[in-house]
Amino acid sequence: MYKLYVILIFLLFSINLQAQQYVDGEIIVKLKNSPHTPQAQNFLGKVSQKGMAMKGSWAGMKLYHFALQNKSVEQAIQELSADPEVEYAEPNYILTKAQTDSTTVEEFTLEELYAQSGGESLTTTDAPINSKTSDVSSYSGSSNVIVAVIDTGLDTSHRVFTESEAIWKNSDEVPGNGIDDDNNGYVDDVNGWNYVTQSSYVYDDDNHGTHVSGIVLSTAVDIFETPVPVSPIKIMPLKFLDGDGKGSTANAIKAIYYAVQNGADVLNNSWGGSSYSLSLHEAVSFAYNQGVAFVAAAGNSSNNNDSAPMYPASLDVPNVVSVAATTSQDSLASFSNYGYNTVVLGSPGLYIRSTIAGGNYGYMSGTSMAAPFVAGLAALMKLNQPSMLSYQIKDIIKSEADYSSYLAGKVFTEGRVNINNTVQAAKFASVESSQPSYSISEGMRSLDSAEAQQGGCGLVSQVYNDFQKQKNNKSSRALNSMILMGLLLLPAVILLVRRMKAPVSRRRYERYEIDSSVKLKVGEQELVGQVSCISLGGAQVNTDALLENGGVVSMSISSPDGKDVIEVKGKVVWSAEKKAYGVQFAETNSQTLNSITQWTRGLSKSS
Repeated sequence: MYKLYVILIFLLFSINLQAQQYVDGEIIVKLKNSPHTPQAQNFLGKVSQKGMAMKGSWAGMKLYHFALQNKSVEQAIQELSADPEVEYAEPNYILTKAQTDSTTVEEFTLEELYAQSGGESLTTTDAPINSKTSDVSSYSGSSNVIVAVIDTGLDTSHRVFTESEAIWKNSDEVPGNGIDDDNNGYVDDVNGWNYVTQSSYVYDDDNHGTHVSGIVLSTAVDIFETPVPVSPIKIMPLKFLDGDGKGSTANAIKAIYYAVQNGADVLNNSWGGSSYSLSLHEAVSFAYNQGVAFVAAAGNSSNNNDSAPMYPASLDVPNVVSVAATTSQDSLASFSNYGYNTVVLGSPGLYIRSTIAGGNYGYMSGTSMAAPFVAGLAALMKLNQPSMLSYQIKDIIKSEADYSSYLAGKVFTEGRVNINNTVQAAKFASVESSQPSYSISEGMRSLDSAEAQQGGCGLVSQVYNDFQKQKNNKSSRALNSMILMGLLLLPAVILLVRRMKAPVSRRRYERYEIDSSVKLKVGEQELVGQVSCISLGGAQVNTDALLENGGVVSMSISSPDGKDVIEVKGKVVWSAEKKAYGVQFAETNSQTLNSITQWTRGLSKSS
């Protein structure tokens, strides 16, 4: 434990605190009890006495957004940490669009674009992603699927969106009558919502959201055709980023919650930040538990997300598909973030042609442009298989990625998205009726645990008191501010430390000690061994044979009592002494996962 504390202290001081930007005078609070309980009502009835005013709430998640009166964010968090009704309180972090800063948006008319291409037909990208609208536009399931583009808004008058009839319509809302007809808390939200101005006017004052939305549509229809065909994908524009491409965590959560509650099947998130937010984590988890796919841009800092996470892309929720940007030659774009353990696959993100506000077209680069190709793909999969849940959608997207040696060791699949092959695989897949359960690890909640009250929140309190006592000493104030902000990062630090310690990539599940036999098939060779540890994500295999790190094996694992057998494929992701190997499951269905769950009941957890 001492070593862990040393690592934590080192990381707290080494993290770039400049990235920890948040909205001054605002916090997000989670209560321990549901809003209708006496305890929660008692707390909410006294918020004004606590120097707070409610700006919004998500009752289903017990989350609240407060404005502060005459106190700092640090003061409020320190005070609320001692409140028995509060599970946690955190700053309202600032998030930004994931477009490269160097991108200059040049406006082109459709005629000018055709002239540039020498009269040839246009596509959004020259990369070989196999987006063939003639193949993917014939679908066997739902007639429409909704993609919520959580971004800077949308130019709803652009011909691409009007001709394709691609803008989502809230059929339960009467336009322009000034009444919340569907009682969802939003007046006249006919086509979405603007969380910057708190209105139904979703116009894009940045170009970013309109460009992203055009890319989503391009997976299903030719956005350069005249007229644009009617699209089976409907765009739900939710504006939470302003004209400078900045927004807050609170508004991002509101947008996620709105999208899920109003029927969105896929959420595209071409934005992010380096600040871990537990409330944002919970919102993404909420989307997962509703079966909604969540596509996120990996970021544009040329960083390794395994060691320098970008959120929400680095969240370990099973529906998150983190996307890096690639070139037309399938190499990693120079600006793109990457991460073998945290980024799923690559997608075109360099000089992408798409719609921009004002009725024209333009080029943009960034993981912002890479993500919507994948979001559009997820939508096409839902068109063919309306009941397919986000866990299986992500699995199939991973399995059908095209390998690229340029992406080896950079993203988990070591590949770039293949739209047509993935749609075809989804079309003929056996749809799983359930997905593995997910809840945020208790370790991520250390700030409200008993241990943290002694060494966590108690330390926050002490730092804050010292900060007040020494407020006239500039150097002491700066040092204590750094420590305080570092402690606010504690959940993210714990996540990072776990990744550093974990021998198996992206550990999401409890591991159990088990003693079962296994038959392995590597190519044409058949081997035998024992499984000494198992989880829903993988197993430790003991065998005298030599297995190649990164190799794929097929396994027949017997239950502890020898009465049951599961068939599963896996990837050798690490090797240890004495011929013990970690194998990460590559393909698992609900029946396999249920069997493992049954086997491990009553077994001892592995350290």
